[in-house]
Amino acid sequence: MQQQDALRQFVHRHRRLLVLTGAGCSTASGIQDYRDLNGDWKRASPITWQAFMGSDAARRRYWARSLVGWRHLLRARPNDAHRALARLEAMGRTEHVVTQNVDGLHQAAGSLGVIELHGRLARVCCTVCGHRTTRLEMQDRLEQLNPAWSRFDADSAPDGDADLDAQDFSGFTVPDCLQCGGLLKPDIVFFGEDIPGARKVRAMAHLERADGVLVVGSSLMVPSGYRFVRRAVETGKQVAAVTLGRSRADDLFTLKISRPCAEALAFLL
Repeated sequence: MQQQDALRQFVHRHRRLLVLTGAGCSTASGIQDYRDLNGDWKRASPITWQAFMGSDAARRRYWARSLVGWRHLLRARPNDAHRALARLEAMGRTEHVVTQNVDGLHQAAGSLGVIELHGRLARVCCTVCGHRTTRLEMQDRLEQLNPAWSRFDADSAPDGDADLDAQDFSGFTVPDCLQCGGLLKPDIVFFGEDIPGARKVRAMAHLERADGVLVVGSSLMVPSGYRFVRRAVETGKQVAAVTLGRSRADDLFTLKISRPCAEALAFLL
């Protein structure tokens, strides 16, 4: 109760909160997170941009696993953590939401001011001509080219992936861009890939206008999220975090609540 009261008071004191969210915000929606309570990988680390762009075999493995995993992601619905943050925005208490998630659940819950730092899985882009299509269209093409794979199922992994490593991916066919024949990738920022500069600038501009930061469901182990907390502290802003386990920024937080996100934010509903 003391932690809950402290979080309520933190939110009450700050009228323009930048909300920074991570995978822990979506676990109650059935989407797996990446790390354990110690901040270590729960499974093999996700595919990197370098591997995806440099290897046909890596792309076949990625899209085969994604063909199966996408079905799990489609079934995901916002949970009370997403709804609580949408409510906080409706109350006029947020500067913006900056999310490291690629699932689109903040918008599905009603949040309007959202920057998707790492993009969104619901889109696919061509790395040559930049043409964008929907992930649903890509799914149709993947299933048409690989009908036998539609019968597979597996445990879901983060980012619409699935644990299918026992399979032979050598015969899997990956479609090319319908506009130019170029290489298609999900419209997300892979590990090892740079966040688009304009997106970082927009997110940092919202941080500068905020009077505090609320971290929800992120261990901040990757620089893309950690830099916002570090910058907030450098400019004298307080940071509260709702996250389970060890965080890279534990020594920077004004307040840390070690409870599931939806449970900790329930007072907003």
